[in-house]
Amino acid sequence: MAHILLVEDDLALQQLTKEYLVHNGFSVATIANGDDVMAALHTRMPDLIILDVMLPGKDGFTVCREVRDKFNVPILMLTAKGEDFDQVVGLEFGADDYVIKPVEPRVLLARINAVLRRQQPVKVSEELVFGQLRIDKTSRQVFLHQQEVILTSHEFELLWLLASNAGEVLNRDYVHQKMIGREYDGLDRTVDVRISRLRKKLIDNTARPYRIKTVWGQGYLFVSDAWE
Repeated sequence: MAHILLVEDDLALQQLTKEYLVHNGFSVATIANGDDVMAALHTRMPDLIILDVMLPGKDGFTVCREVRDKFNVPILMLTAKGEDFDQVVGLEFGADDYVIKPVEPRVLLARINAVLRRQQPVKVSEELVFGQLRIDKTSRQVFLHQQEVILTSHEFELLWLLASNAGEVLNRDYVHQKMIGREYDGLDRTVDVRISRLRKKLIDNTARPYRIKTVWGQGYLFVSDAWE
């Protein structure tokens, strides 16, 4: 049974969400204040955190950044705002996905299950090596110039997808479908943000990328000979 930490200060919504998730087979702990999240993680590590943006105490963005600095637990952010800025900030701080409130319970459940499915361990031993870059799918580790590069689960999956198709331009819609599990709507910035984070961590030139390129109007290209 997967355990979820629900961080939501609207107590009525918190209770309704908890009851729905428990009914669908999850165990759920609840918190209403952002200041209490880190202590709760030290008490029991959840399989997933559902994190509201607007909270008393520390806001959701601050909590997300603090959690990601120490733990690799998946984070699904809830925001009542639809602006791209909020979505991008949450993803930059390390959130795995986000939903905009109000959200139908079935949609929330689908997003939760999609995130948890992507956390399942890989059983097949596979490794990709490009010059000084080594990607180990079994241990989910990445090394560049013999130094480990710390990636979130979703960043690793995106890198593996791109590297597995090195030299081939992957259509943006295809990448979005594989990574997010739904069709690209023309507005979602999730993949863009993760590409940007990968470039920074893999010492790519963010102004003129040469390792993970954006081919305008087509998609993304992993360059196999750019890792010396």
